[in-house]
Amino acid sequence: MSVSKRTRKNILNKFLSVIFAVVLFMVSGCGSSDNEADNNGSAASAADFVTVGFSQLGAESDWRSANSRSMREAFSSDKGYELIFEDGQQKQSKQITAIRSFIQQGVDYIVLAPVTQDGWDSVLQETKEADIPVIIVDRMVDVANDDLFTCWVGSDFYLEGCKACEWLYQYTSDLGMKGEDIHIVNIQGTLGSSAQIGRSAGLNDYVEKYGWDLREETPGDFTQAKGREVMAQMLVTYNNINVVYCENDNEALGAIEAIEAAGLHAGGDIQNGDILVLSFDGVNENAINYCLEGTIACIVECNPLHGPRVENIIKTLEKGGSPDKLEYVSETLYSSYQSVNEVSVDGTTYPVTMLTQEVIDTRAY
Repeated sequence: MSVSKRTRKNILNKFLSVIFAVVLFMVSGCGSSDNEADNNGSAASAADFVTVGFSQLGAESDWRSANSRSMREAFSSDKGYELIFEDGQQKQSKQITAIRSFIQQGVDYIVLAPVTQDGWDSVLQETKEADIPVIIVDRMVDVANDDLFTCWVGSDFYLEGCKACEWLYQYTSDLGMKGEDIHIVNIQGTLGSSAQIGRSAGLNDYVEKYGWDLREETPGDFTQAKGREVMAQMLVTYNNINVVYCENDNEALGAIEAIEAAGLHAGGDIQNGDILVLSFDGVNENAINYCLEGTIACIVECNPLHGPRVENIIKTLEKGGSPDKLEYVSETLYSSYQSVNEVSVDGTTYPVTMLTQEVIDTRAY
């Protein structure tokens, strides 16, 4: 019969407690000092640490950096954790290697932020056989058996896309524009990632719904440099772009650089030559300031602070509880344009937060 890592740790802790009690009893008769007792207590507490292996997909954006900081803060040593952090550098092969290393090290929990949805069945089967719970964060995995992971926490990327598109529809309708007047290019995220799949799907559904002219979809890999490159090329190819749908803030910043380099203007007066910029995440400080001034028309928040949520899940598991299989985070829609106060998606209404300096100053990141 196999014994789980957590069970072995509990047995070890009890054994160590007995050993330390015997040692303390023996040395107390020899006039042991308080410092020696404190040192023994520290050794005992070290055995109680919960070990978490975190495979982060990379550091491609400001959102990802904020997400990594949140995880490090949640699983610090002074809170009783040992965090083993591995940067996948945008390569699934490195993430799979990291997970297998976590298994060999006998961690208590594995947290995975996958670079793409597919290709995880084999290594997650290995974690299941090792009896190590796996918590998926941010992007989802597409596996044959959902039992291969314990739970997932993150954003509803399709809903994010729908919110942005509904905002666009209301804004352009208020200007009296029709579907055929809207000429969109989409700078996609990393192809195959959950964020790209969901946000692109939201746009495509609304293109069909409202008859918008979607000129092109090209990946920008969630980076500013690639966003600038892609936008510059599309401005050469098409002369009637009036909306750019950027699947994260970094791509939006790159797109704005390309727009300005071409002698054009990013803003809301799209009937008179402006290009309307839509974005996602709401983490990059420059992007938020652009939204405040109207250079970015609206930003759909993607909350990166997953650390406390994952910690709560682990606390639940440590107590023998069963967390929800899927945990969606609540998120905000920001704009400084006054004409759209709320959007409705599938019968649910979501308010638009008017971005002010006061709102920015009170944000958590």
